[in-house]
Amino acid sequence: MSAKTEGIAPNASRLLWAGFMAILAAGVGFALRGGIFDNWAKEFGFTGAQLGAIGGAGFSGFCFGIIIGGVIVDKIGYGKLVFTALLCHVLSAFVTFGASTPDNAYNMLFWGMFIFAFANGTLEAVANPLVATLYPSNRTHYLNILHASWPAGMILGVVAGWILDDKMQLHWKLQLALYLIPTVLYGIMFMGQKFPKSEAAEKGASFSEMFKAVGILGAAVACFLLSKFFADIFKGTGSGDLIGYAIGGALLIGVAALTKFSIGSVLLFVLFITHALVGAVELGTDGWIQNITGNLFSSEQGKYLFLWTSAIMFGLRFCAHFIERTLKLSPVGLLFVCAVLACVGLNLASGMQTFGMALVALGIYAVGKTFFWPTMLAVVGDRFPQTGAVAMSIMGGIGMLSAGLIGGPGLGYCKDRFAGEELKKADSALFEQYKAAAPSKFLNLESTAALGLDGKKLGEAKEAKEKTPAQKTVVAADQQGDRRTLKADAYIPAAMAVIYLLLFLYFKTIGGYKPVHLAEDFTGGTTGPMEA
Repeated sequence: MSAKTEGIAPNASRLLWAGFMAILAAGVGFALRGGIFDNWAKEFGFTGAQLGAIGGAGFSGFCFGIIIGGVIVDKIGYGKLVFTALLCHVLSAFVTFGASTPDNAYNMLFWGMFIFAFANGTLEAVANPLVATLYPSNRTHYLNILHASWPAGMILGVVAGWILDDKMQLHWKLQLALYLIPTVLYGIMFMGQKFPKSEAAEKGASFSEMFKAVGILGAAVACFLLSKFFADIFKGTGSGDLIGYAIGGALLIGVAALTKFSIGSVLLFVLFITHALVGAVELGTDGWIQNITGNLFSSEQGKYLFLWTSAIMFGLRFCAHFIERTLKLSPVGLLFVCAVLACVGLNLASGMQTFGMALVALGIYAVGKTFFWPTMLAVVGDRFPQTGAVAMSIMGGIGMLSAGLIGGPGLGYCKDRFAGEELKKADSALFEQYKAAAPSKFLNLESTAALGLDGKKLGEAKEAKEKTPAQKTVVAADQQGDRRTLKADAYIPAAMAVIYLLLFLYFKTIGGYKPVHLAEDFTGGTTGPMEA
């Protein structure tokens, strides 16, 4: 059935594709920026830590955009947030292009990335609840179509960067300017459109009523991750953890007071925890997969494999409804199957020895991760319409925070730890020569401290055309560390599969998975959600 016939508004199809173009712009910009990190390092002399901090702004800015936008969108309307995102996307280009000398480059690039990501998050705060409102009878299908734009944008960005940077060697500013094309297009597509209200906003729900299902339990998940984010921001003061917990605690108390100390929905709490795992395994793995596959094979083959997995995601996200209908799966059943496939794919990837095997293993993983993010949003939209855009946006923020705080850093920590352990096991004396000067830690916990390999020395060993026996041993240990990292990563979708199975059994006990709708207007006294 077409988007035009299923949508509740006459312009539903145009709004869907406008949202598609908006997220595509984010994907193009994200991929282009990731591809020019090496240009920035050469031009401005950045260290890996500085580049990592600039990249990290892409996660933190998104979180603030989606959470703030999700809280206010039902009150100020979709149109104003779209205009805000458009301005931020254009502003981020001018700020980034202002990087001209080593003295100003770091701040310009950091804040340019933050503003760009804030715009992306703001657009998701619009697009997710908008599409969920427009297609209440088939949210899973249309949210997956909406989010097919992300891998599409990534593919376009990677290919454009590959041609313009590696082949034509254009200046990075000209490359980055390309994302302004889809930015202008989504602005035109949204222009002059009438936006529907969410079911909760239509029925007059207040901030307090929208937050009740989130409550203390749900807010605790988001506030914990925010506390870790602020602890990292203020770690240079020597009191980072204290400041982080103070901010997180204050936000939690604020939500508790707003909801009159509502505990919140246990089901929504479980979904928030699970989406933190989704962010870690999907976005966290995406951030490292080219590095890992490029290390196990070649840099060019790593790019091919990234395009392969992105193409699978793009194509399959148009097929969610067909798959659900053919296999007779509920959204939770689909998520369970995907978690099993992702676990199998990552385990197979940990042992891949040939490029052909990599295509199979990462292809299975790509099929598994395809439906995680949009289908989780659909479940929240189906089961918690009383929250409007609030719960959906907070969950998106949790997923992105988890990717930035747990997924990406966690996989980096595993790479360091396992590579160090493998080299020490192979040749303890060689390990002493190649070990890093400082230990790696996960979540800044002393108990996790582990010595990895010195990046400069490791790089020299990898780049040597005629490797010495010692260099071959070091490279082999690093590759084995990557394999163990992929195997450790597989535990995340395994845990998700257990949670989805338990949720599936829970819904069986209450008559099966069904979308719910609000029974009455909030202004007239609602009896709460009721089954469709």
